[in-house]
Formats: sequence, structure tokens, C-alpha cells
Amino acid sequence: SSRRRHTRLQGDWSSDVCSSDLKSQSTRRSSTLVASSPIPQPQRLSDAAATRALGEALAHQLQPGSILLLVGDLGAGKTCLVQGLAEGLGILEPITSPTFALAQHYEGRLPEGNPTHLVHLDLYRLETGAAADELLAQEEEEARALAADPGASPALSASANGERDQARLGAGSNGTRVVLAVEWPERLSALPQDAWRLRLEYQGEGRRAHWREPEATP
Repeated sequence: SSRRRHTRLQGDWSSDVCSSDLKSQSTRRSSTLVASSPIPQPQRLSDAAATRALGEALAHQLQPGSILLLVGDLGAGKTCLVQGLAEGLGILEPITSPTFALAQHYEGRLPEGNPTHLVHLDLYRLETGAAADELLAQEEEEARALAADPGASPALSASANGERDQARLGAGSNGTRVVLAVEWPERLSALPQDAWRLRLEYQGEGRRAHWREPEATP
């Protein structure tokens, strides 16, 4: 893929591979994971279709305003999982890796009519924790504005000291759902405690996924 500066690994499930794989398997996609509550873990993911199905299922599990931290090696399927997450949020436009854009925003709508927003971050190219912290803070501020007013597109900045606002995003008064998905959260100076953490690991020709829900806050 020309989007990432790395050699494709065996079994690489980067965004373009996942998209083409899902097109060829669209007639046999399964919704069994979406129907399960809660989702059993760890999940053994045999192919890109299973990774995307897990993402779609998680969209039904995450609370409005959730932050999902995605950990895994290059080509492990992080963007592929976000594609499924977007599908679960009713987002129809193609999802690609934001490696060079750093952040991408998507809008959708659930079957019941509630608007949704997905903010997709990739911190891979940021070399310092301070830069990663600042970008996350900026995008959280904008996500809060979107939850309050889905038509808003504010040019917001992080606080002067770069500290992360711990307030939850929540849902908008009109039922707006906003989710932040963050690839390469290892670049942050500290992982936010109020975030979901999902790890994708190579397991033979497939993947193994396991996750941890947000830590309880006092």
C-alpha cells in the first residue's frame, strides 16, 4: 500500500487489504458477533472479515463518547477493525488509515435516526508524547462540540499546558453518538484511564483480540 511507509507483512490486514477482502466476502458476512452481548473474549480472528465484524459488534457495546485505544503491530488490522466500527455506527463512506492526515472525521446515522460521529486518530508519526497528547486533547474538544451540536465544526485547540480534559464526551441531547478510535496510543505520554483498550496480536495466519473496559472513576 502506498499509504504506509512499510513493507507489507505476511497476513497484513491494513485498510486497503481489509476493504478488498470484505468486498469479495460481502455476500457471506456474519452478524453473530453483533447479536452477542457481551462479546466473549479473547476473540480468535481468522481473517479480515472477522476483524471487521468484531469492530461492528463493538460499536453496539461502546457507550456514547467512548474512547477506543487500538494497540497492535503494523498490519495487525487496527484500521480494518475501525472500518467495522464505522459500519456499526451507520457510516457509509470508506474508512482509510489517517497515518498522514493524523485525524479523520466521519458522520453517519443509526437505523433509529440518531446521528453518529467517528473521530479516527493515528499517532504513529508523532515523535513526542506532548504532540500526541495535544492532538488527542484537540480532537476530544471537537468531539464534545459535535456531541453538543452535530452541525458544529469548531477550530478548537488544546489547553495551554496540554493537559487532557477528563470529562466524558457523553451523548448529545438529540441522541448524537460520538466515538474516538485511536491507533498507536503508545505515543501518548500516558494512556487515559477512561478509555477502552483493545490489543490485536498475530496468531498464526490470524489474529487474537482482547480488550479491557475503562477503569472505574471515583
